[in-house]
Amino acid sequence: MHTARQASAWVRSHPLLADAVLGVALLGAARVSADVTIGLFKGDPTFGAPDKVRVTALLAAMVVPLALRRRAPLTVLVISTAAFIALGLELGPRLEQTFTVIVLSVAFYSAAAHSRARRRDWVCGACLVALIGFVVHELHALGGHLPVLYYVFVALANSALFGALWALGAALASGRRRAGDLLDRTRELEREREENARRAVFEERVRIARELHDVVAHHVSMMGVQAGAARVVLDRDRVKAKDALAGIETSSRQAVVELHRLLGFLRQAGDRDDLAEQPGLAELPQLVASMSDSKLAVAVSIEGEQRPLPPTVDVSAYRIVQEALTNTLKHARASRADVHLRYWPDELELEIVDDGRQNGASASHAGGLGLVGMRERAALHGGKLTAGPAPGGGFAVRVQLPTPAGAL
Repeated sequence: MHTARQASAWVRSHPLLADAVLGVALLGAARVSADVTIGLFKGDPTFGAPDKVRVTALLAAMVVPLALRRRAPLTVLVISTAAFIALGLELGPRLEQTFTVIVLSVAFYSAAAHSRARRRDWVCGACLVALIGFVVHELHALGGHLPVLYYVFVALANSALFGALWALGAALASGRRRAGDLLDRTRELEREREENARRAVFEERVRIARELHDVVAHHVSMMGVQAGAARVVLDRDRVKAKDALAGIETSSRQAVVELHRLLGFLRQAGDRDDLAEQPGLAELPQLVASMSDSKLAVAVSIEGEQRPLPPTVDVSAYRIVQEALTNTLKHARASRADVHLRYWPDELELEIVDDGRQNGASASHAGGLGLVGMRERAALHGGKLTAGPAPGGGFAVRVQLPTPAGAL
């Protein structure tokens, strides 16, 4: 079964070569069969030996064109039919009718299966009429004593044989066309579906952006105006300043409510609530404690004066440390990892160094998806990430996150 599938796949991928092999095989078989058929008449005193070269040439003219039966099927049918009739006129009753009939059958099928319907029917019909006419002529040449009904039976038998192959090829061609049309339609519908999905996503993004702009821009603008008013009157009219600050508070609360409403609309039922409190660097001790069951010892050191960080920077810093330690557990075969937090005036620096062996697996985790995520988190805040073998051995991840004054 496996060999048959391989052979079928080879024929589909090499149709011209497969047809050429078929033509050569049929030519050899037809030549041997013709010699056998001619040999049956050697005892006939009226027998005249035909020219073998001419017989071989006619057989080749009939069979060899099958190599092009997919590319020029109608031409192949016409040539094969003409060569068969010429061969019959050359050999008469000694005509080989086993493999030559197989060749004609393949030619009729191919003409119907691989050509256009408009010309196909005319050519197939003309060749069929020519063949029936030749057969009736040959029967008449044998002697006029044959009954008319015999001529009718022979004509019907040939019409049924070649007509059935003609119909089979036409049906398969029609099925292929329908399958091709269906495939094209399926692809078109798939493209339309993808285009509609892209358009829907784009329109939804535009709608969300417009609504966010309408909500957030309005409230933020109001807070800016009220803050400016509070700054102007702060020294001379504390009541108006308090009113302006109250207006800022109200606008900020309304903005938060509207944002919650929009984000709640975007979330689907069952989605995790991303508005829940996110971890920060303050949770690093818990993260280190959670790794106590593993064989990795983690130590955290802090340099500089700790200070509150912008919430998004705080979350990203924690996630970067978490991902780096996870990568160390998975890939580095390390026994120890050191986490260094350095608070510079306008920057937070993270450095995670392990003592893993630099084999192929540990070195390759520099290019994994975890590192891609860490790099994206750093880039989100205008920072940068470097990763590679540490000078003293092991692997090091170093991240710099800007924390400008007033970022809170």
